[in-house]
Formats: sequence, C-alpha cells, structure tokens
Amino acid sequence: MHSPDISRRDSAVVPGLPATAGEALARYLHAQAGDFLRSLRLHSESGADTAGVAEAARALRQASRRISGTLHTFRPLLDPAWADDLRTELAWLSATLAQEHAFTSRLGRLLEALARLSGATPLPPARGEVGALKDAAPESGEPSGAASGAASAGASTAADGAPRATGALTVGAARAGALLERQLTLARTRAHSAALQALGSSRFHAVADAVAVLASELPLGPVAAAPAVEALTPPAEFAERRLLEAVAGLPLARAAHPYNAEALVHGLAAASAGEAQDSPWHQVRLLLRLHRYAQEVLHPEADPVLCHAGLILDRHRDAAEAAAAAATAARTPRIAPATAYALGVLHADQRHEVEAARFAFQQVWQRTTAVTAP
Repeated sequence: MHSPDISRRDSAVVPGLPATAGEALARYLHAQAGDFLRSLRLHSESGADTAGVAEAARALRQASRRISGTLHTFRPLLDPAWADDLRTELAWLSATLAQEHAFTSRLGRLLEALARLSGATPLPPARGEVGALKDAAPESGEPSGAASGAASAGASTAADGAPRATGALTVGAARAGALLERQLTLARTRAHSAALQALGSSRFHAVADAVAVLASELPLGPVAAAPAVEALTPPAEFAERRLLEAVAGLPLARAAHPYNAEALVHGLAAASAGEAQDSPWHQVRLLLRLHRYAQEVLHPEADPVLCHAGLILDRHRDAAEAAAAAATAARTPRIAPATAYALGVLHADQRHEVEAARFAFQQVWQRTTAVTAP
C-alpha cells in the first residue's frame, strides 16, 4: 500500500504539519499520552461496570500500542534509551491487558460457530448446567453424557418449531461447547487476575508516571530539529518497505483463489507447521499497524484502506487462534468420539475462516497497489 505522497520532500505535501520533526512527533505523542491517561481514569472510575471497564481497557491498549509503535518507528529522532525503555514497558502492559479480552472474544466466537454448524440455538447450555455437568464427570475431560445429551436434544428443535435431525455433530456440540467454556473461562479468569495484579504493581505505576510526563514533555534527539517532512519521511518509508517486503513473501497468488484449502491443510498438520504457516500473516499484521501509526504522524486523518486491511488481518488472527483453541480442546484426554468430531468440524470451520480472511486481504491489497502504482 505504497503512498507516493509521503515520498516527496516538499513540506507542502502534508498540510498542517509542524515545522520541525520534533514538534510533529510531540503533537502526536502528547495526544496519545492524553488518551492513555483519560482511559486510565475511566478504568479506575468504572468500578463494577464491566462494560465500562472493558471499553476503558480497550482504549488503554490502543493508546499504548500507538505510543509504542511510534517510539519504535521514529526512534532515531528520540532519546534512544528513553524510547526503548518506555516502548518495552508499554508492550508488556498492552499484552497483559489484551489477554482477558482475547479469551472472552475467542470463547464467544467458538460457541457461535458451534451453534451455527450444529443448527442449535442457543449453545452451549447455561453456566449453571455446565457446573452440574462438571460435577457429574470429575475425572473426564468433558461433561457427562446424560446431562449434555439432554441439552443437545433440547437444542435439536429449530427456532420456528420445526424438528431437526440430531446427528453426530449435534450430539457432540453441547459437550464440545461446555468443554471449551470450561477451558477458556479458566484461562480468562487467570488473565483477569494477571491484569489486576499488573495494574496494581509498581511497574505499572512507573509506566503511568512516564506517560504522564510524555503528555507534556518529549525527550528528543538532535535529528528532531530538522524540517518535519525531511526527518519524518525516511523512518516512515522504512516502515512501509518492511511491510511491502513482508507482503511480497505471502502466498497471495494462492490466496487469490477462494476455498483453496491451503489454510485448512496446513492447519491439520503438526502444531509447529501450522504456526509456521500462520506466522508470516501475523507479522504482516504487526507491520501494517506500524505503517498505519507512522502515517498518522504525517497525516492526522485515518486511512480507510489501511484500517480495512488491518481489520481483515485481525479476523485472520482471531480465526487462527480460535482454531488452535479447538485443536487444544480436541486433545483433552477421554473425550467421547462425538465430542472429538464436533471439535474437528469446528477446527476446520475456523481454518476456512482463516482462508477467507487471506482471500479478502489479497483482494484489498491488489486493488490498493493497482491504484497507487506509478
């Protein structure tokens, strides 16, 4: 997604950009630091409002990522030691806060997919029923057959009242849903505890103090005194080149064909092979984010094409991680064949979602490069 506008050295290319690179960086980072501090205040004031806490945590992660990414890209213009220290701490904070949200959304995604694939609504059984199922089968990796069978039987009627055939997938879907809920809820609870511990630690308070200072003061290097476009363009172009090189290494020609099943075939391979095959796409997602943040320094308005491509790669990451969670659940000892079958179908479904995201990204990327090509 090459943007020829930022390749010119004429300061008229970016209207409204401050005279020096330091002023431009300070304007952007001061704004992001202010967003960080406002989100932190909202997080502390939300109390028992879980929706408010989640929204504040999302905004806190977003501001942390933008500050960290900007410090990484424009490090030559800043105090290197200060930038490296703050970037490392913000990356730790963002990763810690992201875990709870990731497990929550992953569980919702998998349960919705199970409901769609089995034709059962709602799925899985209520939390109280799940607890009863766990008590009934303390030594097994899944709920007992009687209770979950009743749940799946109750779900075998469509919303319009028409009966549905109860096959192997419908029988195993309720058990698979309960198993996934138990595993991912436990992981979410641990992530929540880790986030609370992090937010109360001295390490976090040191990060918050550093961001509070950043809201009014930015340690700059000598290069920051140069004209804005002249000093900011090379780091921004370097971030763009890294993105273009990473995308060039993706199998976009194969991804241009829908339902080519490459993501599914590799997803059924060993875990290391699947991760290696997804890894280049995840790397492109991170590099696209760095490129987008660099563009925000030069152009305050958001680029809708970059945002759209980023959302597609977010979907790719979410589907890949959901498929991995289904595969992990399928490796639980002593689960029934019907449960394993349901989890296998769920895994394949999420790998097809991975493939669909790759196809969508290829379409967006090819259209964009065709428009911006000289």
